[in-house]
Amino acid sequence: MESLTSRMQAVQSPIIPVVGELIKNSPGTISLGQGVVSYNPPHEAIEFLAKFLAEPANNLYKSVEGIPPLLTALAGKLQAFNGIEINGENCIVVTAGSNMGFMNTILAITNPGDEIILNTPYYFNHEMAIAMAGCRAVLVATDENYQLRKEAIAQAITPKTRAVVTISPNNPTGVVYSEAALRQVNQICANHSIYHISDEAYEYFTYNGVKHVSPGAFSNSSEYTISLYSLSKAYGFASWRIGYMVIPKHLLIAVKKVQDTILICPPVISQYAALGALQAKEEYLKSHIGAIAQVRQLVVDSLDRLQGLCSIIPANGAFYFFLKVHTQMDAFELVKQLIQEHKVAVIPGTTFGIDDGCYLRVAYGALQKETAKEGIERLVQGLETIVRS
Repeated sequence: MESLTSRMQAVQSPIIPVVGELIKNSPGTISLGQGVVSYNPPHEAIEFLAKFLAEPANNLYKSVEGIPPLLTALAGKLQAFNGIEINGENCIVVTAGSNMGFMNTILAITNPGDEIILNTPYYFNHEMAIAMAGCRAVLVATDENYQLRKEAIAQAITPKTRAVVTISPNNPTGVVYSEAALRQVNQICANHSIYHISDEAYEYFTYNGVKHVSPGAFSNSSEYTISLYSLSKAYGFASWRIGYMVIPKHLLIAVKKVQDTILICPPVISQYAALGALQAKEEYLKSHIGAIAQVRQLVVDSLDRLQGLCSIIPANGAFYFFLKVHTQMDAFELVKQLIQEHKVAVIPGTTFGIDDGCYLRVAYGALQKETAKEGIERLVQGLETIVRS
């Protein structure tokens, strides 16, 4: 049968499986690639699985937007941590991860040919979702410190623009946007009657006293702010696929159409686990994120040796650094050499929409301290060897 063309030909291929195959072919490689954490869900999440199994009707479909006890628990978390009140103007929809929340959003607010503004470097699954929906990602470069440029965002808006996307703490750069910057984006969106899509998957991962800010908490923002959250990172839930979104109430019917078609309902067993996870004591997050902060400091100290060879922007969030390597090499070729010759894996910056230089995303959330130390040492030595040769 002849190969058929489809809209998917315009969508970039995910890089993680490609790098994963290179890692598989180079046994002993330490991965600084995929953005996950090393720790497991809290024991409360496991305990709640028994509650799921005890209810004989739990094998049946449940509500499209999530089971009521979880929606109630999430409303409490949003009020306490994010300052977002669930009221008559907004509502929560539980999703199979925050990536699904983004796809729900794009399909609910756009028509084919519409535009969504992404700040570069972008998160690749966002760009992919926009392309799949037959829309166009309009790219706006951040500044030299990967911070938002509000004037450039405003200038990029056209009659086809439907939303501006922000990610804070950021993937892939690790930077955290200030409250002032996020308020400016909210105001731009309000002025142009478009949506502000705020991806907050890394909301708990901030360091050096930096605080996370949720645009959905700003006054009068419920009508045009869409907030995306995930349990994958903070609660070690990556494969359990539970996230949630806070949307304006007027989008609920459209979002439910999308979710009912793609998913029917979020996995109920995972929703019970999520309900349990939200009961975990504060010490659970504090201790695990504290351990990641220690790994982060080790990474910072090691990367300091690359000054002059790389530009390293300070990053106080998530568990990434985004390095600009001072070389003419293609980023993916550099990644291949690092894996094959130095047994360490990172992700090329081209995946995140940056092709005007050689950039690498370094992820440290999945590693214990000793493994991280060895991995970063390999990265530093590898870059020194390859770039200076």
